[in-house]
Amino acid sequence: MIDTAAQSPAFVAGPTVVVTNASKWFGQKVAVSDISCSFGPGVTGLLGPNGAGKTTLLRMLTGLIGPSEGSVSVLDSDLREDPSGYRQVGLVPEEDAVYGGMTARQFIAYGSKLSGNPDPGAAAQRALAEVEMLDAADRQIGGFSKGMRQRTKVAAALANDPSILILDEPLNGTDPVQRAKLIGLFRQLGATGRTVIVSSHVLQEVERMTDRVLAMVDGKLAAAGDISAIRKAMTDIPYRVFIEVDDPRKLGSALVGEDVIDGITIDGGGLHAEAHDLAQLGTLLPRLSRDLDVRLTTFRPEDESLESVFRYLVRGRK
Repeated sequence: MIDTAAQSPAFVAGPTVVVTNASKWFGQKVAVSDISCSFGPGVTGLLGPNGAGKTTLLRMLTGLIGPSEGSVSVLDSDLREDPSGYRQVGLVPEEDAVYGGMTARQFIAYGSKLSGNPDPGAAAQRALAEVEMLDAADRQIGGFSKGMRQRTKVAAALANDPSILILDEPLNGTDPVQRAKLIGLFRQLGATGRTVIVSSHVLQEVERMTDRVLAMVDGKLAAAGDISAIRKAMTDIPYRVFIEVDDPRKLGSALVGEDVIDGITIDGGGLHAEAHDLAQLGTLLPRLSRDLDVRLTTFRPEDESLESVFRYLVRGRK
């Protein structure tokens, strides 16, 4: 399990969005359970498998639904009570919420106008340029690929230059080039001081966008912080490392007798070790290699990636 100390990174200094003991249920189904966290300038990844409650939480952040218990504050107000705050929030929903009969320019300008922008045409032009879609601006959305529709939705969210951008699975359907460009755009927006909240179940996407992660499992906040900090908080799970050595069997036999080692697997020119104290193992290996006269060439943690961290978090999930 995760140490309770790992929960403190769920909060940031100078937050723009604050969630306090928020729960949401629909009939007998609990979608979000007693979540407390906050978001501020920069990019935060909201990570979780399908059905984890990510979309429900994002809908509460945008004011589309209210919490059954607890509260959500955006820019120090409740959007459901003070709708003026909506002008500062841009949303890219997971749903394909576009009008196929409109051109991209018309769709973006229409949304900008509804939000009270005095020059929706200029706003649409700027937003289309940000997502590199000026060449398709006057084509009907109904003829777009999934990736182009996604970029149109991102442009619509950016049209009024919001200070908070909420993105629900924004890279679905995009090709590798589009995905790389959008990831770069989201990182750039976060670097300029905007609050960017990106929900995804694709681990590699989140890892490319940000170091700060909030992980949800079964409607609850399972972990928060940067990837390495979350991993360090998993005190009951051994670290996995790969050790490349010229005589893996000789080193493996010596390691088996050490208290710090929980398991050893020989694999070709190296070995995989499980250890409950990575620092202790790092101190032990040079001494053993010298005493055994073996040559170490690689010492690499195998479970510092977001994918492995998340695999640990959902271990035993029904």
